[in-house]
Amino acid sequence: MLEVKTPEEVLRLIEKVFYPADRSETVSLAEALGRVLAEDVSAEEYVPDFDRSTVDGYALHAKDTFGCSDAIPAILNLAGEVKMGEGAAVRVPRDACAYVPTGGAIPEGCDCAVMIEYTEDYGDGTIGILKPGVPGMNLIFRGDDVFPGKTVLCASRVLAPQDIGALAAIGKTQVSVRPRLRVGVISTGYELVPVDRKPGPGQVRDVNSPMLTALLKEFGAEPVDFGIVVDDEKLLREKTLDAAENCDAVILSGGSSAGVKDAACRIIGELGELLLHGIAIKPGKPTILGRAGNKPLIGLPGHPVAAFFVAKLFVLPLLARLEGRTLRSWPVRAELSESLNANHGRMQMNACRLAEEDGKLTAVPIRSKSGLITQLAGADGYLMIDRDCEGLPKNSEVEIYWQ
Repeated sequence: MLEVKTPEEVLRLIEKVFYPADRSETVSLAEALGRVLAEDVSAEEYVPDFDRSTVDGYALHAKDTFGCSDAIPAILNLAGEVKMGEGAAVRVPRDACAYVPTGGAIPEGCDCAVMIEYTEDYGDGTIGILKPGVPGMNLIFRGDDVFPGKTVLCASRVLAPQDIGALAAIGKTQVSVRPRLRVGVISTGYELVPVDRKPGPGQVRDVNSPMLTALLKEFGAEPVDFGIVVDDEKLLREKTLDAAENCDAVILSGGSSAGVKDAACRIIGELGELLLHGIAIKPGKPTILGRAGNKPLIGLPGHPVAAFFVAKLFVLPLLARLEGRTLRSWPVRAELSESLNANHGRMQMNACRLAEEDGKLTAVPIRSKSGLITQLAGADGYLMIDRDCEGLPKNSEVEIYWQ
């Protein structure tokens, strides 16, 4: 029997045993998308560097418009026009205004902008203001967005497109990021053949390597495919050692079941320390976790669905720990379309499809075995049933985690 840990214990173990690697590299802004910031980014200048209008209209002194209306407009002299990309050189005395486009600079002394929809041009050099202005109306002031010393982005953030925009706004052409984690992927088993080969009797194509490689790329890691290794302890040891020496983490797929395939446990123990062999989860119980220094050595079940769930629930949080970032998941709530049995003494993962019925989001469980990866391919997400729960009745409200 395997001595298993609960999923919560495994996640706590990951936080306790592994630590963020203190490494960084500098990349250009064009290469920064999806990378993890290695340090806080602070502004060195004002953004914007001038007061600007948020509307097409007229910059003016708010006092000159107090009490005006459609019936009694404030009549102001047109002092000039501000053009985009140029400073506001026009002088605007009291009882005057200047046309400004959206984003245009506000002339010195003006304290608001009135939308052009609330004005009338009389064609004689005067402008009628039909709505009172108030100080600050329709203006962005110098430094409203960013000022020198302001922290714009914090370390450990995974850079999104909007972050690239913020970095561009403050003139950052390069940023310090964590190096991409190199993760070695090894598939084991006599029965496996490459994807481009037609399986013979008793053989199947290697599903896990392409699937795990795709998952790692989506995460932002750099997968390194070490190919297929037959169930030979000497060959597996050599391949695992090669991967551990050249990567930040190693994932073995298959060879983690109890019995004759305990070779993976022995190899991981020889290379470093075996931390666990077994997680109270279905599917995915015969999972192995070890380490060589701060390098995780992970043995996933050979069945693709089990390998997928274990990778999502534990491998990705482990890699995030190495990068010093926090993974966040935003589940959606839905009603079960049918009852689900459990009571295995393990947390149960179940893939499902989402459908909308009568304005409600419904979760339709996918009845599948752990080796049927094509069933998982049609899923929209998955739900989790607690190990102490005997099942969920129809119409239960559940949380669906997106793949």
